[in-house]
Amino acid sequence: MKPVISIFIFIWFFASCEIEPVSIDYGNDNCHYCNMTIVDRQHAAQLVTDKGRAYKFDAIECMLNYTRENTARPVSVYLVNDFKNPGKLIEATNATYLISPGIRSPMGANLSGFNSEQDARETQTNYNGTLYNWKQLVKYFKRKELHH
Repeated sequence: MKPVISIFIFIWFFASCEIEPVSIDYGNDNCHYCNMTIVDRQHAAQLVTDKGRAYKFDAIECMLNYTRENTARPVSVYLVNDFKNPGKLIEATNATYLISPGIRSPMGANLSGFNSEQDARETQTNYNGTLYNWKQLVKYFKRKELHH
């Protein structure tokens, strides 16, 4: 194989494996975990594998349950919708989470993600509940199996 062709193939291969989220087509895309249609712009989530494959979820709890059951699949990016900015995906590992019976999420875990801790605390004031960071939330989900 000529060097120019092999360089082209090498560049094409790595360019085609970009680690980027894809847009969620609300009302049309299905959750990769529970297969329900994704309609809720405040609670949807997404993960992108190290190979660039995006998985969409109708709820944060579906993404967490999926990752708990699929530990062999390396994840590069976890994303959740910002509760205060519906439809806006934010980095899940930096988000603050609220589990509150006053805010229903699609699969019943009452779990919402926030881009800022201040937004989460303000929402907690109105709806009660418990705040978590990413590590605490993952640990919580490992202990508690949430069904869909």
